[in-house]
Amino acid sequence: MAALSRRTVLISAGAGVGVVALAGGGMWAGQQIFGSLTPEPAPSGAPGLEPSVLRSSGGALTVDLTAEHTHSPVAGRTAHMKTYNGTTPGPTLVAQPGDVITVNFTNKLGEPTNLHTHGLHVSPAGNSDNVFIEVQDGETVQYRYVLGADHPTGVYWYHPHHHGMAADQVFGGLYGALIVEEPTPLAVNSERVLVISDITLQSNGSVAAMTDMNKLMGREGALMLLNGQVSPIYESASGAIERWRIVNACTSRYLSLSIPGGSAKILGMDSGQFSPPAPLSSLTLAPGNRADLLVTIGTTPATLAYTTVPHRDMKGMGATATNYTDYPLATFTPHGTAAPVALGAIARHPGPNLRNVTVSAKRSFKLAMPAGMGGMGGLNGQFTINGVPFEMNTVNTTVSLGTVEEWTIMNTTTMDHPFHLHVWPMQVLTSGTTSFEGVHYRDVVNVPANSQAIVRVHFNEFPGQAVYHCHILDHEDLGMMGIIEAK
Repeated sequence: MAALSRRTVLISAGAGVGVVALAGGGMWAGQQIFGSLTPEPAPSGAPGLEPSVLRSSGGALTVDLTAEHTHSPVAGRTAHMKTYNGTTPGPTLVAQPGDVITVNFTNKLGEPTNLHTHGLHVSPAGNSDNVFIEVQDGETVQYRYVLGADHPTGVYWYHPHHHGMAADQVFGGLYGALIVEEPTPLAVNSERVLVISDITLQSNGSVAAMTDMNKLMGREGALMLLNGQVSPIYESASGAIERWRIVNACTSRYLSLSIPGGSAKILGMDSGQFSPPAPLSSLTLAPGNRADLLVTIGTTPATLAYTTVPHRDMKGMGATATNYTDYPLATFTPHGTAAPVALGAIARHPGPNLRNVTVSAKRSFKLAMPAGMGGMGGLNGQFTINGVPFEMNTVNTTVSLGTVEEWTIMNTTTMDHPFHLHVWPMQVLTSGTTSFEGVHYRDVVNVPANSQAIVRVHFNEFPGQAVYHCHILDHEDLGMMGIIEAK
């Protein structure tokens, strides 16, 4: 092991319908950047799979996790992918508040990597969620994550975060869900983990390399995957109440989701919880966002459907890539009638409201990207935050433990950027023209094009260095990231 040197969310609950909405991404100078990388037609679905589950016991979860190359069946062909423990997604890790998670992580990729527990409120130092660790090929490193007794329950995930390689490794198949569950689970008919990703495969099954233009606007794969499959079919039961934990593990793609044939309520997004759970008609997840849903299956098949989030033209010309409406990421077919369940009261804990607390500092972060493509095919400029690209040896922001800060994240570009802060969740106050009522915590906040988002952050614990960055992972790798130190 080496230490490296140094969307707008709106809940509307009127007339029994709730909507979570996020703005879309962008186009470049009228060119259809993603026109050749849109989802292929859905084949007849195979029986749905779910990731294996590794669950804590007695306050501890110990996992052997290997990053390796694997030949995996994808859409009727053999794909050469990067996987955790031989599968995409990797195993689902399930723990409870107060648990200790130990991961014996082995790298067999033939290149450096590391491990990030996205969204966990844990230490960024030592062998915890330290993205400055570099795990060399053939090396085994033990990570140890201590969850506080008050750690928010919710849907999290894990993926690589080696600077300069995160996008390629996630796009190649390295990701998995991480659940912090309630000590007393909800009484539902079934629970599902649904990890959504995308990938582009060459004719020989290898993962396609992205062009500079793809990376500039954020790569989107030709195949949409749910739990590593294209349009799988799951068996359910008529009247079943299911808990769906959804992860957007796409490298760049925004996901507009709906559930034709079913009805849903949203329990939470990221580590944020809704009280009471809100009825839901559609949901848009920025890259890195997660959702926790209660879904009721009717008497006919229900689908988890994807609709393209339009990419706006860089010059406002309105051009879009190919649009998909209600593309079936998965189908849930009822067989028989579900046993009745009594949900009872659902305890939700939105978290502390930071609106009325003393703010120790106000900061602004300006997101900027290259002006276009250079004459020789490279990028004309850099990806930056506050005018500077990421530098391993530079601490960009220093905060004091125990304080609350207000951050204004400004987007100077004509495409949306999802802003992610490690370790400390952000309470969203505004995003674009939307003001948030109540308490809404996220670790990925969408910043609309040519607009801004305002958040507050309580740096309540955990000294050390972490990062903030755009979660379009190519943008992160190319410099739209900064280091934060709490002390």
